[in-house]
Amino acid sequence: MNQSETYQKARGRAEAKYKFFIHAIVYGVVIGFLVLINLINWDGYFWAIWPMLGWGMAVALHAARVFLAADKDAIIDALTEDELNRS
Repeated sequence: MNQSETYQKARGRAEAKYKFFIHAIVYGVVIGFLVLINLINWDGYFWAIWPMLGWGMAVALHAARVFLAADKDAIIDALTEDELNRS
């Protein structure tokens, strides 16, 4: 793998992490406002839990894709290099 390809892969991973952080911040802000609205208009039912759980699952899946799948690529790249060196 040449330096340009290595840079492009690293940049792609960095962009994926940046997009996740933006997603997590937007989630926190919006859910915070929903909880605030729910508490201001309290009628005995905490309805904000539903968007919190639904969108929270999406954020969790996004995190898994960004942080766990990136490790898979590194492992596959290392195994590929090892196989190429054996040839």
